[in-house]
Amino acid sequence: MGSETDRMVLPPMDRGDLPLSLLQMGCSGGFELISQEQTNCLLPHSTLPQGLPPFALDLISEVERRFLCDPEWLPIHNFENAFQKFHKVFKRSQCFDSLLHVEPSPVHSTLKVVRNPTTGELLDFQEELLEDTGLSSKNSLSLQRPPGPPSQGVRGSTTNYPFWPGGMDEPNLDQIKKKGQLEEDIDFDKDLLSVPPGFKKGMDFRKKDPSAPPSSLNLLSLLSTLDDIIDLGQEEEEGGKGRGGGGKEELSAGKTLPRSNSLEEFGLQSSVAPPESVPPFLVPPSPGAGERERERWAVPVDINSPCTDFYKRIPEPAFKWPFELDVFQKQAILHLENHDSVFVAAHTSAGKTVVAEYAIALSQKHMTRTIYTSPIKALSNQKFRDFKTTFQDVGLLTGDVQLSPEASCLIMTTEILRSMLYNGSDVIRDLEWVIFDEVHYINDAERGVVWEEVLIMLPDHVRIILLSATVPNTLEFADWIGRIKQKQIFVISTVKRPVPLEHFLYTGNSNKTQNELFLLLDSNNNFLTKGYYAAVEAKKERTSKHAQSFGARPGAHSSTSSQDRSVWLSLLHSLSKKDQLPVVCFTFSRSRCDENARGLATLDLTSSAEKSETHVFFQKCITRLKGSDRQLPQVLQMSDLLKRGVGVHHSGILPILKEVVEMLFTRGLVKVLFATETFAMGVNMPARTVVFDSIRKHDGTAFRDLLPGEYIQMAGRAGRRGLDPTGTVIILCKGGVHEMADLHKMMLGKPTLLQSQFRLTYTMILNLLRVEALRVEDMMKRSFSEFHTRKHTKVHEQGISSLTQSLSSLPEVESVGQLSDLVSYYAAVQELTHTRAALQKRVMESMNGLKALSAGRVVLVTNSVHINALGLILQVSSDAMSRTFTTLVLCERQKEEERPGAQRGAETPTPEELLSTRVFLPDGPCSHTVEKLKAEDISSITVKTLRINAERIIDDYNKRQMPRFKLDPPGQAVTKATQELLRLAESNPDGITPLDPVNDLQLKDLDVVEGSMRVRHLQDTLLTFTCAHSPKFTQQYARLKQRMVIQDELERLQYLISDQSLSLLPQYEQRIKVLKTLKYVDDSCTVQLKGRVACEISNHELMVTELVFENVLSDLPPEEIAALLSCLVFQQKTQVTPEINTSLQQGVQRIVSVAERIATLQRDCGMNESVEDFVAQFKFGLLEVVHCWARGLPFSEIAQLTDVQEGIVVRCIQRLDETCRDVRNAARIIGDPVLYAKMEQASMMIKRDIVFAASLYTQ
Repeated sequence: MGSETDRMVLPPMDRGDLPLSLLQMGCSGGFELISQEQTNCLLPHSTLPQGLPPFALDLISEVERRFLCDPEWLPIHNFENAFQKFHKVFKRSQCFDSLLHVEPSPVHSTLKVVRNPTTGELLDFQEELLEDTGLSSKNSLSLQRPPGPPSQGVRGSTTNYPFWPGGMDEPNLDQIKKKGQLEEDIDFDKDLLSVPPGFKKGMDFRKKDPSAPPSSLNLLSLLSTLDDIIDLGQEEEEGGKGRGGGGKEELSAGKTLPRSNSLEEFGLQSSVAPPESVPPFLVPPSPGAGERERERWAVPVDINSPCTDFYKRIPEPAFKWPFELDVFQKQAILHLENHDSVFVAAHTSAGKTVVAEYAIALSQKHMTRTIYTSPIKALSNQKFRDFKTTFQDVGLLTGDVQLSPEASCLIMTTEILRSMLYNGSDVIRDLEWVIFDEVHYINDAERGVVWEEVLIMLPDHVRIILLSATVPNTLEFADWIGRIKQKQIFVISTVKRPVPLEHFLYTGNSNKTQNELFLLLDSNNNFLTKGYYAAVEAKKERTSKHAQSFGARPGAHSSTSSQDRSVWLSLLHSLSKKDQLPVVCFTFSRSRCDENARGLATLDLTSSAEKSETHVFFQKCITRLKGSDRQLPQVLQMSDLLKRGVGVHHSGILPILKEVVEMLFTRGLVKVLFATETFAMGVNMPARTVVFDSIRKHDGTAFRDLLPGEYIQMAGRAGRRGLDPTGTVIILCKGGVHEMADLHKMMLGKPTLLQSQFRLTYTMILNLLRVEALRVEDMMKRSFSEFHTRKHTKVHEQGISSLTQSLSSLPEVESVGQLSDLVSYYAAVQELTHTRAALQKRVMESMNGLKALSAGRVVLVTNSVHINALGLILQVSSDAMSRTFTTLVLCERQKEEERPGAQRGAETPTPEELLSTRVFLPDGPCSHTVEKLKAEDISSITVKTLRINAERIIDDYNKRQMPRFKLDPPGQAVTKATQELLRLAESNPDGITPLDPVNDLQLKDLDVVEGSMRVRHLQDTLLTFTCAHSPKFTQQYARLKQRMVIQDELERLQYLISDQSLSLLPQYEQRIKVLKTLKYVDDSCTVQLKGRVACEISNHELMVTELVFENVLSDLPPEEIAALLSCLVFQQKTQVTPEINTSLQQGVQRIVSVAERIATLQRDCGMNESVEDFVAQFKFGLLEVVHCWARGLPFSEIAQLTDVQEGIVVRCIQRLDETCRDVRNAARIIGDPVLYAKMEQASMMIKRDIVFAASLYTQ
């Protein structure tokens, strides 16, 4: 059985034998066991599609993956195999024509349809040339150029050209064509370049003819000029009458030698004025005529008469207010409707913002754009919130924030606008208005130059609105802007306050004396001395009582913190009872602000409802902070103060807390606000009362009293329009009452004038040098600092034209024979006269010279009345600026008659007259006169002195000047002195020995010694000239003098309108020398790579650029780079020395060495800043703080590493982020990807948490 079983052979099983099968479950890849019936036909058991859905990489992605993401795939040596694999991925046929592809050239013409003007029938097509084709932002300043890429539309690019500044003479196509047609404008010997720009060597194409005499060149040029004049015909009526006939006669005579002689005569045939006549161009024009000729750029607007037809002239205004406008507001709006530029100067809270609001509404109506600039970033944020509520379509541009850049109204700081103008932002195209708020900030020494740059660079189509506090020279400032922009500026100025102010002195210090408030200046600006003396008496009485009880105080104006606390508590209790809250207390010290606020721990000015509202609002605002930042000591302290109605506002407060304080103050929940001066700038946050803790402040250099403008700006915060009848201003008298003169000057003095702070910066120079059409000299000419010297340029140009014509009409001076050295003689005479005068001036100003000029000294007097007359010093005035010498002088009996020969000596001085020391002797009876002489009237101090009674001589002479004593004989003292002088003159007819400046007066200055030697040399030289022996000497010298006087005046006027007269030109040349030495520009002032990098840097451009190019930063980690760069933005003093590692210490040393190298170079190039001062501006006090912050430490920990207040730390890190972005852009330009990545990472490391919390105004 078993064997049979083993022998059984089973047939192979077929798949149909078992009723089981596997079913593939779609894309999931799973299987399922299923049963099936016995069938002959078996179907595939699967669902569609099988497996994952098919897909294929696009060619670009696969090439990137195969070649870029996996570099090992590409063999190093086997290129053929690599490219075969590449062709499998991406095959394409070769097309050699693509190598010849170029962009199509712009179309230079277009077709214009010609139609019948009556029927409109199409008659013809005409081809017209298109102007401005091929322009771009890289080669043109025209507004006709096409816009740049959208990414550069707002801020522009440093490679863009700016738009052409308004007021500069932009050459158009017609002018260029016209200039090309006038061949006489081109001097082919001088104006053509022989060295190409950027090349060191060139070629000399001039033809040289050594055989030709020098004079032939002048003759040929004169002949060619005459031919051109004849060919051009009767262009000038005067030229045609004077030259036409003579020229044709000479041409007909042929080219012979007599022709040249007659040509010389032809050039001198015009009529000549006599030598003694005064040229008409040297006579100054009358002031009235000059004023009529000058254009009037600043137009004052009368605001005293009511504007009754306002709504008739503007029936549909662009914006309406719920209140009636003031007259000055209506006048400004009327000019805005006429598209005029305006300058509005008014007190704080007068309503200047109305003008800005109407301009914004007008631009939205016209579908254009408006830019509103402010001096500080915080003010920009506040204005953004206000205007966003009113107009909705408002954007904000700051260093780190860009909100709605496409909006019709953009708010930014003035520095951002300057950057946009230099970088050719396309926003400028649609710009209709630029509003400058707080224009008086132009007086800021550090940033005032930005305002001037922006005003100069604005294009012509942009209209300007200037808003400022009241300043004395509004017309002068507006006249400057009008001249540089060539448009009228309408000046609207009002001194009326919407809420009048009353100024008080407060001498109280306790509840008993809290009512000691004395009115000093009433609402009509009347200074009340009665109130001042009452305050002095009250203070004096309390001081005496205190001295009797406790002894004398340590100082008159000193006070302790407990005394300050008593003063503040008594004053605030008094104000609270009188319902004179809220109050702004201006304190000119951040630490004093904090101390005063902490001293009011017992003061509670809010109700429970107000406490609740304050708490809810405060907690809502700080929810955007992380947990640890909410527990910062400053946050907790501010929360407690605000609940009691007390606030603090200064730069040391965290920005988010400052905004909370401002918003709560606006809501009326802050009753007492301790603030520094910055709170008075910009946004209208008025209070009922303003209190001054002191009237002295530290301006960064020394302590001084408040200026009238500063006091008015802060005091103007008192008085809420529509709520308070008057505003109250209180000055605390803690230690003592201030001087009456100081108070009067501060309250009623004139505000500070708007003054130019223009200076040259490397960024400005490089930005202008990269554009060939713009010159730095043109920028300097248009600055406010050059306004007074440049405003008469047109008058000077007219004077130059008149002088040139007069010079050409003068007779020629003979210079042959004996007169060949006449010109040299004239130069020697002028030099001798000037050297003598300069030497005598030094003698008269010296201490030894003044000692010698004591009463009784005999001197020689030479002026318009006396020549070498002996004089006797009687008295010397004590005024050093305009010192006079009362002198007894010998003269003729009739002193009114001028001596014969005096005029001739002045007109034609001979060597004998110039060298003569002969003393004047009266021809007839001798007389005397007593005159007050100036220093220049005394030509020599002699060695002789006389003993006299000076007072008796002066009294006697003054008595005889009275009509009743006029005929009295001179007194004995006068007679004796006169006789002594006459005896000296008779005994020394050839002159009295003078005191030698070097040997006798012991003046050893180099100028004095050289001057004395030069005078002696010139005196010896005068005797060698032969011209003085010519019989024609008098006539020819007079002709030469007249010609030289005109020539000197012509050169003076040409100098005044030239670049050489610019006051900043030496500084410009020094900075150009620095840039050339550092290779920022080449010898032809073309901007190089380092210069392009410096254009990207907004702060310390030379320093940052040198650090980048010397690889000081590339090898450091990002957090250390950020720490080192903090020295560029930190400006405060700190007493805490940062603890840093070795790497940072080496970085500090390298930065200091770079700074010393730059400073030394600047000194070598002539700049005044010392090496120590330049290096000292880089402060490393926040190195450890920034390093720890970049490493991720919380703000609460880094705040404990320094004594710098939290708000200043935040501001420095925010500015540091801008510097990091500048260095990142510099790395992009030079092609350093490592540094670029590190700067990107450093910026990301510091941009976090409370430092970069978004502004509450932008939410």
